[in-house]
Amino acid sequence: MPLPHIDPARYEDQLAAKLDRYRADFAEFDLPAPAVFRSAPLHYRLRAEFRLWHHEGRIDYAMFDSADPKQPILLETFPAAAEPIATLMPRLRDALQASEPLRRKIFQVDFLATLSGECLVSLVYHRPLDEAWEAAAGTLAAELNIQLIGRSRKQKIVLGRDWVQEVLEVDGLALRYQQFEGSFTQPNGGVNQHMLGWTRAQAKIVGAAPQGPGDLLELYCGNGNFTVALAPLFGRVLATEMSKTSVRAANTNLADNNVANVTMVRMASEEISDALAGGREYRRMAGVDLAGYRFSTLFVDPPRAGLDDGTIALAKGFDHILYISCNPETLRANVAALAATHRIAAAAAFDQFPYTHHLECGLLLQRR
Repeated sequence: MPLPHIDPARYEDQLAAKLDRYRADFAEFDLPAPAVFRSAPLHYRLRAEFRLWHHEGRIDYAMFDSADPKQPILLETFPAAAEPIATLMPRLRDALQASEPLRRKIFQVDFLATLSGECLVSLVYHRPLDEAWEAAAGTLAAELNIQLIGRSRKQKIVLGRDWVQEVLEVDGLALRYQQFEGSFTQPNGGVNQHMLGWTRAQAKIVGAAPQGPGDLLELYCGNGNFTVALAPLFGRVLATEMSKTSVRAANTNLADNNVANVTMVRMASEEISDALAGGREYRRMAGVDLAGYRFSTLFVDPPRAGLDDGTIALAKGFDHILYISCNPETLRANVAALAATHRIAAAAAFDQFPYTHHLECGLLLQRR
């Protein structure tokens, strides 16, 4: 994908174009007017990855454009980066430049920040990391007040901790999340707060029905980003995720937020769909009383490929489907597959990735 041209003067125009496409693509499904949640036009990314380019005796941050992937674009600043990252970037580069143990054969740096200002930095090398590196890295972490990780082939050295503590303000709540290096987290923290607020609002609508909120099935729950926000609005929650690191983070985040009505299982969506359809027995479901759940709502935030056929078949049996999508094309295909059983009751657009063609979408689907 070409590198985005970040220009705040163009922000509203680029968002309007994406919204027009969203409305046109879903017009045949009677898309309600979507609630629109804007991003900050600058300093919105809490994650950033850069190559480090060695040239003329110095190192610089670099990115590559898909139109010319062999030519580095050297960066002094990166206006999309959240303020903690933007402030840290020149200080870190200068410190690496000045230290032979830290500079030698480094080729990548990854940043993970929080809205509250914490930063975790991963330095990636084409050489084994030794005691001289660890001593210099320890001094660097203390001077910059960051969590620091060194990586090379089959090697990971953690100085401090390998996660940052995020606190999101959502619907009058302060939700706490441990966000681990190398695991998926929402890159736009401000928009993520809007996403959590909108999904809670839809869950409250579901819960206001005469039969009450019922229980929630959540697929692809990741580190519990949505689970923590939604679980208090339902009777019980069954949440699934495949990544071991994400499951560990989700359990920690549920405990940190005093959420006690969630059962986590490490299973793929295809497996849980098969289990709920009466398929084979799964050892990872041992002790889970599926028959005891009174599911009213399915929540999904799938990868770009969208929902597989088995999950579509499962979804048809739910009264309510809350769907967050990072790919409007696969979302549209999934909505088409559900159109005979479900209608769109509410819609949202979240500008998670300004100045790109990407648009995060939210839909509440209700049984006809």
